[in-house]
Formats: sequence, C-alpha cells, structure tokens
Amino acid sequence: MLDNSSKANPTFTLLLRVRYGECDAQQVVFNARYADYVDVAMTEYFREAVGGFQTLIDKGLDNQVVSLHIDWLSSARFDDVLALNVVTKKVGNTSYGFDVTISDANSKKIIANCAITYVMVDTTHYQKEPVPDWLRDILNSVKPLPLVNQAGDPR
Repeated sequence: MLDNSSKANPTFTLLLRVRYGECDAQQVVFNARYADYVDVAMTEYFREAVGGFQTLIDKGLDNQVVSLHIDWLSSARFDDVLALNVVTKKVGNTSYGFDVTISDANSKKIIANCAITYVMVDTTHYQKEPVPDWLRDILNSVKPLPLVNQAGDPR
C-alpha cells in the first residue's frame, strides 16, 4: 500500500466556476454541492488518468464510493473559480482513496478538505475485486496530469 498524502503537488487539478444555482439563501455554495464538486473532479481525474470510467467497465470492473468526508474551512460564493486538487491517498487490495483539496483558484485559500474512498467491484455481481496491477500503477503514479479547466478561466 502506498501513502501519497505527503506529496507537495497535486496529481490532478480541475478548475470549476461556482454557478448561481449552486448557492443557497446565505449566498454561499450549498454544502451538498461540495460532494458534486468532488464527483466531477474524480470523473475528470479518471478521464485523464485512465481514459474514463468506461475503460474500467470495458474490463468488467467498476468502482463504488464507500466513503466521502468533507471538512469545510471557508465558503465559496457565486462566480468564484475553484481549484480541486486530487492526490492519491492510498491503494489497498480492493479499495483506493484520494484527498481532494478545494481552494479558491485566485487567492489559494483552502475552502474544504475532502477524502473519498472507492471499492473495486465486478460489473456482473458487484462483488469486491482486487485492484488490478495496471490500475494500481496508474493510481500510484506521481506524474502530474494535465489541468482541466471547466471554469472558462484563461490560465
């Protein structure tokens, strides 16, 4: 098992812009939207690192979220550009986890620290499966992936 949580640089970064409809009556991003943001970041991470979730499905594999933890340190507001930085936390026998830091892309102020864990399953019976070596190698790689900018921000 590899623990990459001490890496200084993210493996992957996604930029998102907060949309008006994601904000609540207090004029900040509604708490449940952060889970959506983590899901989008992980979808884009898998697209860049593995070729997308379809690559897993084509091999008779899938993953399911078994844990998602969010600690809020600040709030995001409408039109903020968020940077979601993804780092592999650990790769176990049948599961793998990531740390996702959500920060303001301009000020670098951390808004939330998130941890997500997936379990590998087969697509026939949705029973736990060992993480295949080819995927383990990708998840343990410290090679940075390209920035994905969905914010319309000219970086």
